Order: sequence, then structure tokens, then C-alpha cells
Amino acid sequence: MEKRDILKEHISKTAKLTNEEFDYFFSHFKEESFKKGQVILAEGDKVEREYFVLTGFLKAFFINDEAKMFILQFSMPTWWTSDYSALYNKTRATINIDCITDATILSISNTDREKLCNTLHEAEHFFRWRTNKGYIAVQKRLLSLMNSDARSRYEELLGQYPALYDVVPKHLLAAYLGVSRETLSRLYNSSK
Repeated sequence: MEKRDILKEHISKTAKLTNEEFDYFFSHFKEESFKKGQVILAEGDKVEREYFVLTGFLKAFFINDEAKMFILQFSMPTWWTSDYSALYNKTRATINIDCITDATILSISNTDREKLCNTLHEAEHFFRWRTNKGYIAVQKRLLSLMNSDARSRYEELLGQYPALYDVVPKHLLAAYLGVSRETLSRLYNSSK
């Protein structure tokens, strides 16, 4: 499937754009390719874009003062990511985004997204819907972290996204789940 068709199919699940409207919509995106381990956004950077994953896997993460990594989000094909707090508040990034695998993304600037929302009602509908889905996902994740034990979080993650276990290194899965690498190994071995 062509890259523009991936975005078109993704958007068409929520918004109905004519071919001409989609061409205009798509013209505001910039395609970029990254290698495994390459940084897309680093803490302290000026944040002006959000990213739609075409191929590959990304991670958004924070490293605290004790050098402990906390994974906020994995992003796989057709997922969006950015430091949304910095993007919307026009502040510097407080998180990092890099590539777990080689990746190809489409990015759009905050300015262009707002322009699209002002000129295409269906674009505004899509971005509002997508933002709401993001809020729901964050709330669900926080509730899981507060209410579920490590085993339940592990089973829920792999039940929803089984491909993660084959692609994402185990120490990153452990950081996402908030457990040690050893605990993750025990969970994996006991679930076989």
C-alpha cells in the first residue's frame, strides 16, 4: 500500500474527505525516514510537529534524575505521537521520541494542522476524534497502573498488541509496564 493510501485509509474511518480534499490534506504532511535508534524528538527541543507512523515502531519516553527510563507510549503503524503538552503549549519537549526499528513517518506542523481544521470541517472532526481517543487511552493506562498488578498489565498489553513482544526489546516492555526485566521474564515464562 502506498504511503498516502495508509493515511487516507486511516482518516477515512472517521472523516469523509473527497479526493481533492484529501490531496490538500496530504499536501501538509512531510515524509521522513529514520533508522533504528535514531532520535526524532529530544528533551529540550522545540516541538512544532506531530508524527503519524507509516512503518516501524517508536517509543516516547522520559528519563528521570536517577537515569531510570519510563516509557509513555509505543507507537506502531497508524499511530500518532508527539510531546503534546509542549506542542500545544508552545514549550520545550519534556519527553524523548526515538525509533525502536527503522521507521517511516509523516509529520505535520501544529500550524498546518490548525489551518486544515479551519478550512476542512472533516479534518477538524478527525483531529478532535483522534485527540479524544488519545485521552481515553491515557486514562485507561493510568487506571491500569493504579489498579492492576504486573501480571494483569502484562497480559492486557500483549492481549491488545501481541506484535509488541516480537518487536520491542524486553527491557523496554519492562519499562512500559513499570517492572524489572527479571519480573518481565518471570511473567513471560509463567504464561507459557
